[in-house]
Amino acid sequence: MLCNLISEFLYSMNDLLSTPIEYLKGVGPQRGAILRKEAGIYTFGDLLHYFPFRYVDKTSFQKIADIPKTDGFVQLKGKVVSLREVATGRIKRLEAKFEDGSGSIDLVWFKGAKWIKSKLQNLPELIVYGKPKQFGPKWNIAHPEMEAVSSMQEQAGGLQAVYHSGEKLQALGFTSRGFENIVSQLLPQLKNQIEETLPPDILGDLNLLSKEKALLEIHAPQNNELAKRAQFRLKFEELFFLQLELLMRKQITQKKLKGVKLTRVGEYFNDFYNNHLPYELTGAQKKVIKEIRVDIASGMHMNRLLQGDVGSGKTLVALMVMLIAVDNGYQACIMAPTEILATQHYNTICEFLKNMDIKVELLTGSTKQSKRKILHEQLKSGEINILCGTHALLEKVVEYKDLGIAIIDEQHRFGVAQRSRLWTKNDLPPHVLVMTATPIPRTLALTFYGDLDISVIDEMPPGRKAIQTWHKTESSRLKIFQFLENEIAKGRQVYIVYPLIQESEKMDYQNLMDGYDSITRRFPLPKYRVSIVHGQLKPEVKEYEMQQFVKGITNIMVATTVIEVGVNVPNASVMVIESAERFGLSQLHQLRGRVGRGADQSYCILMTGYKLGQDAKARLETMCETNDGFKIAEVDLRLRGPGDIMGTQQSGLLNLRLSDLSRDAQIVQLARDKARDLIDRDPKFEMKEHQNIANELRKILKSKPNWSRIS
Repeated sequence: MLCNLISEFLYSMNDLLSTPIEYLKGVGPQRGAILRKEAGIYTFGDLLHYFPFRYVDKTSFQKIADIPKTDGFVQLKGKVVSLREVATGRIKRLEAKFEDGSGSIDLVWFKGAKWIKSKLQNLPELIVYGKPKQFGPKWNIAHPEMEAVSSMQEQAGGLQAVYHSGEKLQALGFTSRGFENIVSQLLPQLKNQIEETLPPDILGDLNLLSKEKALLEIHAPQNNELAKRAQFRLKFEELFFLQLELLMRKQITQKKLKGVKLTRVGEYFNDFYNNHLPYELTGAQKKVIKEIRVDIASGMHMNRLLQGDVGSGKTLVALMVMLIAVDNGYQACIMAPTEILATQHYNTICEFLKNMDIKVELLTGSTKQSKRKILHEQLKSGEINILCGTHALLEKVVEYKDLGIAIIDEQHRFGVAQRSRLWTKNDLPPHVLVMTATPIPRTLALTFYGDLDISVIDEMPPGRKAIQTWHKTESSRLKIFQFLENEIAKGRQVYIVYPLIQESEKMDYQNLMDGYDSITRRFPLPKYRVSIVHGQLKPEVKEYEMQQFVKGITNIMVATTVIEVGVNVPNASVMVIESAERFGLSQLHQLRGRVGRGADQSYCILMTGYKLGQDAKARLETMCETNDGFKIAEVDLRLRGPGDIMGTQQSGLLNLRLSDLSRDAQIVQLARDKARDLIDRDPKFEMKEHQNIANELRKILKSKPNWSRIS
């Protein structure tokens, strides 16, 4: 039943909520078309779930005299004392002088003057709501919301819902007030029309409003307390069904899907652990390896996410897991999103295994055809034990003798369809370990990867010193050059990274070349050697320049973010990031992780202009305050939201109507706990009180892609 529940869809809605939106009073065909196109509102039910994003307390007023002390929107009560039309060049505007006894402010409109004038003539006293802006000594409010005092006093509870709108919607009257008007036409029809979706025990345990009451109160709350309770109920439900779906998928993977049984820890693993381990494993690495060993020996398929900060030793853990596969007569592969990172994995693994009889090969888009043919044959015969590579591993022609485990690094850069091809490489799907060096806040991990088991490496290898991070501006340039000179004199190496943003690629390339010229003038031959790496170089030239730096022949590498991942140079002690305000927090943290890989003190210098926005300041302050990737990820989540953090491929997949993962972490955890408890008690939703949950899932799953599994 459970598998069928995931795959089938029995669309059943009551007649009211499935009614096309154009049949609602005040909408009609033309306005219905714009609601469908611009707001995704097709039915009465869609409108009911088009939630307000905030409320205005219509019982609270400010004084005009206090505006300089306030921040954001204000609500004023007074009257218009004069009205005039003003032309500045081709731009015309309507200005109204508004007074409330404490002072005056200008109300300004740039369109709709005729309609506004007629409205103001009929409103001797009115309420004005908007955001004041200062121009010289004067303040004004552009396009304020206005309403007669008498109608405001009639509003129950004093709370007015505010809805998102847009230019095309507003053109047909769907301002926030326009949405409020059509919602008010729908709400009286809801009585006894809304099916409850949560069971009585959850409603009682959490003291939740009924579904019908929550929907009424979120659109037209009687008071602040009921508005908050309505939001909590609906957020919980949204996250509860999301977690329920993820846990069901996880249950199917664990209980229904068989995996190759890797029970033997044999000579390869033990020889490496006892004789070739480069350093003592951290407690976190040992814990993760143990978790993975239990999974792969169970006979069930493993689907696990491994999180670990930059430099925490994920590759070593991956290698030891691959050695267990080899001990059991199986092959292993590790797939990375770029040739640079795939080559880095290959070189690192070869270095680890240089004194062991294990065949490791590399397959990328640059692998020559003659070499490919040999690789394909050796892979199919079982001669190759471990294969490193890029998307090339997914090609149909790549066949294994027995693939036991597939490891995917920086997995968020691969599409689901691409990754799913790995499952076709064996009769039994290989165990899957997906790794990321981008720490993921717990709320995101439970939401994007809730159907995977999660392991975390939260310790750094011994001997690593915390990287010191400084924020500097152009006035410090000469001092920074002197500091770089001193570090190079100690035998250290330096990265200098420039941004590369697609929309301004030509300008960025010019900045990079100007920077390279400046660096080579300041650090001239023959005393200094400078490498340059960017995306426009041919692969062989790029590889040559990188190897010059890796081998210590060049002192400075000037590069774009191509070196964000994949370059491991323990001797590099300084990372200078130019125009650091143009980088996201995650990218800054990844770049900083290129240094601090040896025993020496390392530094990250964030160079910026003088003018910085609030978000840029917050990013730079966070980088200077902490090296903890998980703390950085939490700040990044607050600043950017979940979609941007998880990448463009996954940004639209949550489709949360109300919940905010950066603010609703406790509700995410609560929803997860309740969903897990319900599945443990009634995994097939056979109990009578859970039939409403089964019905709701049938409605939800139609449009929800399976976006975190790779099957």
